[in-house]
Amino acid sequence: MSIPNIITLGRIILVPVIVWAIVSSQMEIAFAIFVIAGVSDAVDGFLAKRFNMTSELGALLDPLADKALLVSIYVALGIWGAVPRWIVILVVSRDIMIVSAVIVSWLFDKPVEMKPLMVSKLNTAAQVGFAALVLASLGFGFEPHPYDWILMGLVTIFTLGSVSLYLVEWVRHMGTIEAR
Repeated sequence: MSIPNIITLGRIILVPVIVWAIVSSQMEIAFAIFVIAGVSDAVDGFLAKRFNMTSELGALLDPLADKALLVSIYVALGIWGAVPRWIVILVVSRDIMIVSAVIVSWLFDKPVEMKPLMVSKLNTAAQVGFAALVLASLGFGFEPHPYDWILMGLVTIFTLGSVSLYLVEWVRHMGTIEAR
């Protein structure tokens, strides 16, 4: 168990805490935890790369921690009414579709290599930016317009683009399965 993996596990532990903060209307705390989670993500990535502490476990845990945090925040903010439910459905559905495709490829004994696409990196950045803006505006009482609309538009475009490209890649990959 390396230091980057311990930091990543700490980020996973923060997920229920940030959800509690959101549903308890403690938005300043939720925003602070979100910032801590973001900094910890940068630190564990830096340590893993800089000091050659990368591991298979870390390669699995890091994206899991990121997705657990973002999906939980979007669901909690959607339930709280701070973000439109359709954006929550879009964000969550994308991740469910990608995970489902990976599981299906494993079941067919054709594991698909998961390498992040540039559009997915942009998608994550837009999702993080939108969540941070919403949490900050709720926590510190400022009006986020028009930036919330801009970021919501970017989340929509990048989410749809990302899932579309992954789906095309997955269908191409799975298309080599022979009928029995």
